[in-house]
Amino acid sequence: MTTAAIAAPFSLAQVLGYVAFCLGVTAFWQRDDRRLKALVAALSLTYAAHFTLLGNPTAVASALISSVRAGLSIYTRSIWIAAAVVIANLIAGFAMVSHWQQVLPIAGAVLGTIAMFLLRGIAMRLVLLMGTCLWLTNNLLSGSIGGSALELIVGLTNATTIVRMLLAARRKPVVTPQV
Repeated sequence: MTTAAIAAPFSLAQVLGYVAFCLGVTAFWQRDDRRLKALVAALSLTYAAHFTLLGNPTAVASALISSVRAGLSIYTRSIWIAAAVVIANLIAGFAMVSHWQQVLPIAGAVLGTIAMFLLRGIAMRLVLLMGTCLWLTNNLLSGSIGGSALELIVGLTNATTIVRMLLAARRKPVVTPQV
């Protein structure tokens, strides 16, 4: 497929980016960690197909590993599994790196692993937001229309959800222990 065909707004590559966009916005609107993780797993699979068509192998590897990671993190918070996922991401990603831009999805996926396995709630979403910034940069440099829109909106949606969670926590009455 030619570069022009890939960049066409309604090419299969770009349409998959739009599907990923919808999944991502839905995922990061969730306040429930389990729903967020399940939708991120589906988003990551779609991203893998998207980046396959865009010819970005490190993003494909990172997206596939991210899908498995999101699924696993629903059922376990094992630091050992988190470490194995980080190592798998580093090995798979760096085996394919041919220039600096390709490090971005690897770093984003590593942050996502740390967030999903070791953090919860607002802290998890803040670290995921940092990963979103790395993926946004990758997507802009890769020519991903839907992916760039996705990461921009996911970042804004995630930030909005963080604010909503902070405000909800503030509204909860403080219970003092009775002596």
